[in-house]
Amino acid sequence: MIVELISVGTEILLGNIVNTNAAYLAEQCAGLGLSCYYQSVVGDNVVRLRAALCTALERSDIVILSGGLGPTTDDLTKETTADVLKMSLVMDPHSLERVESYFQKMGTQMTENNKKQALVPQGAIVIDNDNGTAPGLILEKNGKRVILLPGPPNELRPMFEERIRPYLAKLDGGTLYTRTVKICGMGESKAASMIQDLIDRQTNPTVAPYAKPGEVHLRVTARCADEREGEKMVKPLVKELKTRFGMHIYTTDPKVTLERAVVELLLANHLTVSTVESCTGGLLAARLINVPGVSEVFKSGYVTYSNKAKRRVLGVKKGTLHKNGAVSAQVAEEMAAKAALVTKSDVTVSVTGLAGPDGGTPEKPVGLVYIGCCVCKKTTVKEYRFNGGREKIRESAVSAALTLMRQCILEYYSEVTFRK
Repeated sequence: MIVELISVGTEILLGNIVNTNAAYLAEQCAGLGLSCYYQSVVGDNVVRLRAALCTALERSDIVILSGGLGPTTDDLTKETTADVLKMSLVMDPHSLERVESYFQKMGTQMTENNKKQALVPQGAIVIDNDNGTAPGLILEKNGKRVILLPGPPNELRPMFEERIRPYLAKLDGGTLYTRTVKICGMGESKAASMIQDLIDRQTNPTVAPYAKPGEVHLRVTARCADEREGEKMVKPLVKELKTRFGMHIYTTDPKVTLERAVVELLLANHLTVSTVESCTGGLLAARLINVPGVSEVFKSGYVTYSNKAKRRVLGVKKGTLHKNGAVSAQVAEEMAAKAALVTKSDVTVSVTGLAGPDGGTPEKPVGLVYIGCCVCKKTTVKEYRFNGGREKIRESAVSAALTLMRQCILEYYSEVTFRK
């Protein structure tokens, strides 16, 4: 089946926001085996939106629109779609009750224009929005399916995963069962090369690599009658991937992030952790603190951005900084080792680097980052060279720090077990 994506919003056209919804939906549809040949962005304009929708309906089986479901006059997606499909808008009591309840819980007065969000095309399948006020809609007419989703990603993604994805998976009479094998400490090209033979001969189930910041996800998908059959079908392939990638796999649970896997590893081994950061400015600590239950293991996080802070807070030697520079393996090592003494933590992680856009030299270019990890008095330092802008370099450094932390903990306990 052919699916087409239409993102609605003048703010996308103006570049005020990045269209992450289109990337997410395209990836999800590909995973469902749907062919996506066209994507478009339309501003908040009835004439242009109508033209885009009519064109999409002529060439695609399914059209997914995101955005334009709010309460204001420039939110026109639902009204325009209903007009194109010749479906009358009616008040949905259930949706109205949910909108009213939302404002009551927020402790704010609901304005009259919010009732607009409870108007739905007659005969539509209404999808409750558990994270906002605008419900999603599934419209079926003349053999076509039009799906309307709210624009905010924190509303769109849960709605798609919980309700739209299962709906789309059942359109051909079957369903899709997916397991995701998450890998860290390895690039996409290397991971792909290690499974190329599996990709070349795959039929059902299939495996496909997806690059994520600092990690690679291998999505194993089976087309099956039900979940039980799907689980049985993907099990041998997942087992083969575990054999090939070993300790690089940190989880096969789609809900587990890299930071959560690291926190669970700390909890399982009763280890405390502290972070000392320079170029990442606390982003590593923030990733860890996002994990529920981290308070059991996280002791402290320092942002020692200046050389003076590295000396006064951590005790990094002035001579080390003068001889090697702040961005060096020696300073990263001292930062991690000294932090272990200062914080009395079992695990400490240090990050120092050049995030740019200025400050680079031929010897030390922008993107050069050193990360140190001290586990029970044993310190490891690695050099990294990241590409991209300042934000991407910092994000890559945080992912690398989490990966190194996990690796060092696993290696430490592997050595302890071997010595026993």
